[in-house]
Amino acid sequence: MVGTVAPGTLELQEVHRFPNRPVRVAGTLHWDILALYQGVLDGLRTAAEAVRAKGNRLAGIGIDTWAVDYGLLGEDGTLLGNPVHYRDSRTDGTAEKVAAVLAPRDLYAATGLQHLPFNTIYQLTAAQDSPALGAARRLLLIPDLVSYWLTGEAGTELTNASTTQLIDPRTRTWSRTVADALGIDLSLFPPLRHPGDPAGTLCEESMAATGIEEPVPVTAVGSHDTASAVVGVPATSPDFAYIATGTWSLAGLELDSPVLTEASRRANFTNELGVDGTVRYLRNIMGLWMLQECLRTWEAQGRPQDLRTLLDEAARCAPLRSVVDAGAPEFIAPDRMPDRIAEACRRAGRPVPRTPAETTRCVLDSLALAHRRAIEDAQRLSGRTVRTVHIVGGGAHNELLCRLTADACGLPVLAGPAEATALGNVLVQARTAGVLTGGLTDLRELLHSTQPLRQYEPSGDQAAWSRAAALVEGGRAEGQEEEPCA
Repeated sequence: MVGTVAPGTLELQEVHRFPNRPVRVAGTLHWDILALYQGVLDGLRTAAEAVRAKGNRLAGIGIDTWAVDYGLLGEDGTLLGNPVHYRDSRTDGTAEKVAAVLAPRDLYAATGLQHLPFNTIYQLTAAQDSPALGAARRLLLIPDLVSYWLTGEAGTELTNASTTQLIDPRTRTWSRTVADALGIDLSLFPPLRHPGDPAGTLCEESMAATGIEEPVPVTAVGSHDTASAVVGVPATSPDFAYIATGTWSLAGLELDSPVLTEASRRANFTNELGVDGTVRYLRNIMGLWMLQECLRTWEAQGRPQDLRTLLDEAARCAPLRSVVDAGAPEFIAPDRMPDRIAEACRRAGRPVPRTPAETTRCVLDSLALAHRRAIEDAQRLSGRTVRTVHIVGGGAHNELLCRLTADACGLPVLAGPAEATALGNVLVQARTAGVLTGGLTDLRELLHSTQPLRQYEPSGDQAAWSRAAALVEGGRAEGQEEEPCA
């Protein structure tokens, strides 16, 4: 993505797109990080050409990716194998081992992070006796690894570091208490960087690979994609909630300080660090991953679905007929998603979806219910009041999901921008370069005035949503604890 920024101007252009295909080898699911890096190099070449064609120059680069995963480097800086995918099964049962050493309430009090079975501390615990970790001299989170390859300079960007469950959100530094208890060597991590810090310049090898003829600065942005996405929320007042939608739905509030109460832990809320000293107080919800996996399954079965047609048909299906807990861990793994949704409905005694449209309606109704619950819980636990819900990311294009979320929450929903992550990334770069000034409020005013947005007002029967929410709550109480390690 190429951003063009000036006072009163904020434009975004997609110049290159490439696939991200995980690969399973010898029973382990890996990221194909070298193919991804080649895609980055190809994208930089195309971006530089697009900028030159307009008579401009490439002024900076910022990198954001997903969280928790990492690459290990040896003594000479060589990558010790492809990074393992967070959806791999190697962390199965690891949370119980960690809980035996560090009680969940103590872990939460120290780090404020939501329990997710693939958090970095569980990955490192699972890998504790592996030859790769034993030989490693450096650990780089995925955006930091890409930055290192581009510049030759290593650092650990803070917003992504906060997802490792090794950062104290009050001090915004490493929690040695947690690391020491779990035997994690913090010296593997290079020094912390904050969004806006310099992260080096393109090295000669990167310049040759991209055709860029002069060193371009790389800036640390909110390198966890959600951190950049929250910068890209076009809020005009502080009483907002956000839902960053895509593979995951990250629903919550932007706070000045973390909420580390026992009630917050049991509600499985996370305190991830954001740009400009903020805290992203949110809950991870399964998101459109469920629908993406359904589409992939139907295509593999020889029943490919056109998404637009499918959403139109889903909109005509009976509302709230079948709902599941969109936060349930049974939906994390890939494969057989329509069958697993049907099984969840069957176990709960609810009507089983019979068609792709009914399954799609089940997914979207369930996501809307999960959004409602997360926003209600966030207000209760933080003491904040929400008057507007912002949906950003790819889900902002999904009109049915946006409308259902407005109905479920009983609040107006402002949808857009879909490319909030890229816009938030660009805004931090532009401010660092001196093109823009001010805080998050100023950056968001520029977003609000330049980006297309769509508003959805709540309608329908709030009582019906409350009854459906009670059904899901009842199933959760019978079938699982909110916090699996409690």
